[in-house]
Amino acid sequence: MQYNRRNFLKITGAVGTGLALNSLGSSSLFAAGTAKPIHEFGIQLYTLRDVIPGDPKGVLKQLATFGYKQIESYEGAQGMYWGMGHTGFKTYMDELGMKIVSSHCDITKDFEKKAAEAAEIGMKYLICPWKGPQKSIDDFKRFADEFNQKGEICKKNGIRFAYHNHDYSFKQLDGQNPQEVMMNGTDPGLVDFEMDIYWVVAAGADTAAWFKKYKNRFRLCHIKDRSKTPGADNGKNSVDLGTGSIDWTRTLKAAKKNGMKYFIVEQEAYPNGSSLEAAKINAAYMKTLNI
Repeated sequence: MQYNRRNFLKITGAVGTGLALNSLGSSSLFAAGTAKPIHEFGIQLYTLRDVIPGDPKGVLKQLATFGYKQIESYEGAQGMYWGMGHTGFKTYMDELGMKIVSSHCDITKDFEKKAAEAAEIGMKYLICPWKGPQKSIDDFKRFADEFNQKGEICKKNGIRFAYHNHDYSFKQLDGQNPQEVMMNGTDPGLVDFEMDIYWVVAAGADTAAWFKKYKNRFRLCHIKDRSKTPGADNGKNSVDLGTGSIDWTRTLKAAKKNGMKYFIVEQEAYPNGSSLEAAKINAAYMKTLNI
């Protein structure tokens, strides 16, 4: 899918949501002695959007050396499999000791083919990455119906369908919360959700409250830190993990407790000027976490 996320990620402001800001939970939420390292974590390849088109194999090889075991792709000009085809991509992942677990894609084009190919190489998810702000809550009800249909196609192929949020779905519209409308309107047997934690925080919502309310619905997450001194342009407030405002140990413990399976690093802006360096720093940080 030839979409430009740089443009649509420039959504400004943080507004209230139907779920009020709460604390991340009492200390009793997490039992002592149960924390463990995240042995397998992934990275969304959009993090490397400035370098991966020129050298897909080289970039993927470097990611493997950083310690990433899982890949979430996206559908750029070279497709989800970066010019290698689905089986060629899997072969290369096998060589590197990594797995492609999911991909963002254009769900309006050749979706049945995409689902079949994803299943053939053992992928777990196809994900809708963006719908955008809407004028009416009825639009989000339509999206829920569409997601159920795509979920049916994925289920027939033995994989899962999910939707990835930005901040717009956590902003009130016509007196309702769009994220709730989509989650309540989709069949849990067909549709999961990928929480982009950064965008939930940017919207002023409480991630732990959402994980708890919709237990086992958020199965993937984007781990992306937010500046301690954010500017108005949220598309530029992404920073290296561990240098921002999000308490990742508490946040990811809540996620894990409520059914999170896949922990996927993503970064949108690079204070140090290099996407590869950011990916390296983020991998090192992920290795320090115990949840």
